[in-house]
Amino acid sequence: MMIRADRVTRRFGHFCAVNNVSFEVPAGEIFAFLGPNGAGKTTMIRMLTTLLAVTSGKLEVDGLDPMRQKNDVRRRFGIVFQDQSIDQDLTAAENMDLHGALYSLPRKLRRERTRTLLKTFGLWDRKDSTVDHFSGGMRRRLEIARALLHTPKILFLDEPTLGLDPQSRNQLWALVKNLNQNEGVTVFLTTHYMDEADRAASRMAIIDRGEIVAVGLSRDLKKRAGKETLEDAFLALTGSTPDDHPIASAEQIRTVA
Repeated sequence: MMIRADRVTRRFGHFCAVNNVSFEVPAGEIFAFLGPNGAGKTTMIRMLTTLLAVTSGKLEVDGLDPMRQKNDVRRRFGIVFQDQSIDQDLTAAENMDLHGALYSLPRKLRRERTRTLLKTFGLWDRKDSTVDHFSGGMRRRLEIARALLHTPKILFLDEPTLGLDPQSRNQLWALVKNLNQNEGVTVFLTTHYMDEADRAASRMAIIDRGEIVAVGLSRDLKKRAGKETLEDAFLALTGSTPDDHPIASAEQIRTVA
């Protein structure tokens, strides 16, 4: 099993962001983690990617503990955060090279992987352009290419298409699905766009107020809710829309963290 969560809880003082959550993601799956704002999605990703410790329960990433075996876990995943994390003053190739150096990849391998990935993501002809001249879609493609440079087993995507136009969203998901199908990369994603989750994900979990309310195939969740669309099923199962107001503000969490 590539990801396993067993009764995981994460508290910030008296506020419970994730409450007794359990799910599994087998290798090679595209798994969507869905919920309204403040439901616990990003907290779960932060725990899986070694940035937060669990309060109780157990997490495994490729059989490893994200807190006790941080370095080994970090070598196994790539991540694209909600907010842009690439350096706008560097070129596409320089961003890739810096990432590879941080992972101690040999220079020759960094160059080979950079060439392969930038070609795959349609950015090779812009390799020497600084990122501040890139469109939003190009920046997102570069971030995913960079996340894959060290050949991870798992790709975490936290709201990867937020703010992108429909064409860029479709291009990005086509690339992600191709990576999953042809290279076997396991994908763990969060998104507010239910149509994206419905088309891209093999299975999905719906989390609301820190608790899992449903896990399964899209068609099974629709059937359980008695709805024809995933968005309507989401609303029926949670009583929320994907972009409802969070149950705790960022300021509250900072205060108790």
